[in-house]
Amino acid sequence: MTDTDEARSADGTARAPRRSGLNRLMRYVPLIAPILLWAVPCWVLLHTGQHWPLPVAPVGTALFVLGLVAMPLTMARGHGRRQQDRAAIVGDTLLGVAWVLFTWSVLLGVLLRLALTVTGVGDGQHRARIVTWAVLGVAAVLLTWGYAEARRVPRVRRLDVRLPRLGAGLDGTRVVLITDTHYGPLDRARWSARVCAKVNSLEADLVCHTGDIADGTARRRRAQAAPLGTVQATRARVYVTGNHEYYSEAQGWVDLMDELGWEPLRNRHLLLERGGDTLVVAGVDDVTAESSGLAGHRAHLAGALDGADPDLPVLLLAHQPKFVGRAAAEGVDLQLSGHTHGGQIWPFHHLVRIDQPALAGLSRHGTRTLLYTSRGTGFWGPPFRVFAPSEITLLVLRSPLPPTSP
Repeated sequence: MTDTDEARSADGTARAPRRSGLNRLMRYVPLIAPILLWAVPCWVLLHTGQHWPLPVAPVGTALFVLGLVAMPLTMARGHGRRQQDRAAIVGDTLLGVAWVLFTWSVLLGVLLRLALTVTGVGDGQHRARIVTWAVLGVAAVLLTWGYAEARRVPRVRRLDVRLPRLGAGLDGTRVVLITDTHYGPLDRARWSARVCAKVNSLEADLVCHTGDIADGTARRRRAQAAPLGTVQATRARVYVTGNHEYYSEAQGWVDLMDELGWEPLRNRHLLLERGGDTLVVAGVDDVTAESSGLAGHRAHLAGALDGADPDLPVLLLAHQPKFVGRAAAEGVDLQLSGHTHGGQIWPFHHLVRIDQPALAGLSRHGTRTLLYTSRGTGFWGPPFRVFAPSEITLLVLRSPLPPTSP
């Protein structure tokens, strides 16, 4: 019988397992991806039979080469140890532009060209130029619209969530979820204040932030995060760390949120009581916390639920949806998460689904556990959202029992 934990040589000694082809390929993705992102649209737009007059093709090619060189350099300077915000803005924007151009160069370069050929429109040069202008037009529209979507105050997404174990006294409890605000190189202090004002208009009992507050340290992004101190809730404001906190001195963010009046639920819980019934509100550190090396930081669900009555319903905050497997094993009733951004720029959601069990919205896992995955309140990196709008979420918890008489 084959040993599933390790491969063995003929003499019985253990040897390291072979890397799969996929794992080997993933090592080269950071090198291959930027080249493809810029080379494919360059080829489709300039060198597939357009026969552009001079100097269109050489100048256009030079611009694509410049983008290929500038994007990784500016991203490294912007997000590396120096954290130069202007460089980050340039690099992130170039990444978004390259992704959109790549996507639509592939789609229209194949589908539109095929449709033009089948319908007999023009000759080869004419069809090639139509594809070029179509790609540029679609990209310009999507980038303009996507920028406006990323920078706007998110729409409120409201839904009722029925929890079979929720007591009648808690029926109608209003939970507002914000997540992935990603305060960063683009100063969004005014946007932050407007988001908080909208949250306050929802008259929440409980407000939750499920991590990825910012890209950068608490000291560096304090002004953008400060409006979070104005958020109001009748019961509690709770917060858990996301993976990006662990790139930026996570303990500083925990301390700042505590200073702003939020309760960091670091593997602990509190009780929300209303109408004689009780809801356990628990939170865990992000799943990347333990590998960060910070003392005491890890995702520890047993610790979060320690001392809680097992007969009470549990609302769990966990940054990444993939934590839901552990939540379902412990009988959690509802997990709130973010992290995915809904893909942020279509069709990136296909890659997100490789790593996460849910992309956005409400889903069921196991016999009891519901997972709500937010598309996020802000944006990461490229200042664009294409077919993945941001959101502030209002979840109204519903009991299967009739509400008690006042």
